[in-house]
Amino acid sequence: MELVDIEYRREAKGWVLRLYIDKEGGVTLDDCTHISLEVGRNLDVADFILTPYTLEVSSPGLTRPLKSEKDFFKYRNYLIKVKTFESIGNQKQFKGRLIGISEKKIEMEMEGGVVQIPFTNVAKANFGN
Repeated sequence: MELVDIEYRREAKGWVLRLYIDKEGGVTLDDCTHISLEVGRNLDVADFILTPYTLEVSSPGLTRPLKSEKDFFKYRNYLIKVKTFESIGNQKQFKGRLIGISEKKIEMEMEGGVVQIPFTNVAKANFGN
């Protein structure tokens, strides 16, 4: 089981601690239930979150975030979307096929050629359409 992402945010129903998990072959409802019970128990014992919150555990879905170099290696040759902190050629949003990683940069094939984006400039990256 892999922890993909964590969100802790205020929503209409109050504070939500949301964990996104994944595993080879996909996540089942039983996986989410098991992780929710285990994490919930540990959080209750540690008792370091002072405000009332709701714990949610789910899969990252079709727009899985790509956060680590390992994620980018795993999803080579797939369609991804990337938002950058700073413009590259007057552009901050990119959509294309992930070719790979070289020298701390991701390489994407897009209409009009290949773009290289330094990891330090990646604000957000997602797998999927």
